[in-house]
Amino acid sequence: MNKQELIEAMANEVEVTKATAAGCLDALINIITKVLKKKGEVRLVGFGTFTTTKRKATTGRNPQTGAPIKIAASTQPKFRPGKSLKDALN
Repeated sequence: MNKQELIEAMANEVEVTKATAAGCLDALINIITKVLKKKGEVRLVGFGTFTTTKRKATTGRNPQTGAPIKIAASTQPKFRPGKSLKDALN
């Protein structure tokens, strides 16, 4: 499912226009992004938790030349599914 299909499904589910559903989805994505940028977490009980994790700097290898390259440290987003979501899939 892509973003447009998700917007259409949301609009049908709550009986609103696609524009309203698109605005709500964009707002949700923006809010989650802002919270994660501040190293916070978004916990949706039953669905899951969005958090961040730090990745250490490492040394890798260029697959074409085999030369070592430095991979910078970074902050990665992480999603942990909740119990209800896990149970719904099994």
